[in-house]
Amino acid sequence: MSREQDRIKQRMEANPIEECNKVRQRYCPDLFHDFAATKDPRHLSYIDYSNKEMLGTMFYKGIAGIESMQSMTYEFNREEVVGNLYDFFGESRKDYLPHGVTLNEYLERLEPSELQRVQQKQVYEMIRRKSFDDARFMKKWLVIVDGTQTYSGSRRLNEGCLERRHRKGTEEEPVNYHCDVLEAKIVFGESLIVSIASEFIENDGEDAESQKGMSEEKRKQDCETKAFKRLAKKLKEAFPRLGIMILADSLYASKPVMDICRENKWDFIIRYKSGSIPSITEEYEKIPEKETAGHAEFVNEIDHNGTIVNMVRYWEEKVEKGEIVRTEFQWLTNIRVTKKNAEKIASAGRKRWKIENEGFNRQKNWQGDITHACSHNANAMKNHYLMTQIADMVKQLYEWFYLKKNEIKKKQKNISSDLLKSLGGHQQPEDIYGEPNESALN
Repeated sequence: MSREQDRIKQRMEANPIEECNKVRQRYCPDLFHDFAATKDPRHLSYIDYSNKEMLGTMFYKGIAGIESMQSMTYEFNREEVVGNLYDFFGESRKDYLPHGVTLNEYLERLEPSELQRVQQKQVYEMIRRKSFDDARFMKKWLVIVDGTQTYSGSRRLNEGCLERRHRKGTEEEPVNYHCDVLEAKIVFGESLIVSIASEFIENDGEDAESQKGMSEEKRKQDCETKAFKRLAKKLKEAFPRLGIMILADSLYASKPVMDICRENKWDFIIRYKSGSIPSITEEYEKIPEKETAGHAEFVNEIDHNGTIVNMVRYWEEKVEKGEIVRTEFQWLTNIRVTKKNAEKIASAGRKRWKIENEGFNRQKNWQGDITHACSHNANAMKNHYLMTQIADMVKQLYEWFYLKKNEIKKKQKNISSDLLKSLGGHQQPEDIYGEPNESALN
């Protein structure tokens, strides 16, 4: 595409927030209604702003990629922005939007489960639309599970912080405090990965005591395996009949995780390192004639503590500095591997990286910053994280169904800034109510 053609394409989008609202109206039409329906934690006599106003303001903070509450209060203080957002909410205009301090006090009391339900309802409606069915693998939805940090520093922000001690036994023995979350993201497309469930990792005193002698890797595995049990229960309750295939890294290559998947009737493809479960590697290597298909090698029905698991080994070769370098990957799965599906299973397993690239990296470096502590309160921090997931889901839909469909190229860092700038622009009624332009979205 020439520079002139690229410029013409960019001119198509005269009002980014208008197009974003249209996409939201099409794929998440009940979002603001669901915000309004959350259980209000405040005393009725002290309410100046409704749930819809409070959560709607947080939603557009995420859409605009604003990191801090102070910046949000400043950016959303302009009369044009205030008027437009109230029109977007469908509420009578007020002189001001909620202040950042007011919002934090509200989020300290709001139950995170309320936002989790709002989020999961949007995902459920997107699944029902069948618009994303092509993203399934073997008629199952790929759900990637992995953990990430939402805070790391020398300051203990709240009672929910985890501890990591360095140089144990020395006089200094510095302590790093961190807040972690175990995330499950559903794959709706190659660049469309949205949160379907979140479980915050908080160890109690008993956990901390039992983990004292563990290595860092074992402690991390212990924390995330416990969190996986809670996450799996939450996911099964929210989507009891959904066909799911779990993708996870080698940290989850354990019998408890695989047993949970089997109990829930979920398939799984879990990255495997030989040192994780040595007995599986030993049995695999003992079999002299392994089946192969292309770059894949596999063995079915390997015994692991009385249960059966299948193993796929995949390799690729690249030329580096004139030499052929071979890289190998391994996965454990409950799916019976055949010559027809071996490489497909390996390809699906490698999509686990999408939670890092299209998920965490995006939310830390490109579209806001989930590691920025907008509050020191543990409950508020959870709600900030969940609101980021909801806003990022809509922003991904906007990028996928408008920017990409219309071949409008933008750098990731410019998408949020353009949306923020257009929040203060003049809006027509169709911009406000978000009637979708079918030709642009299809």
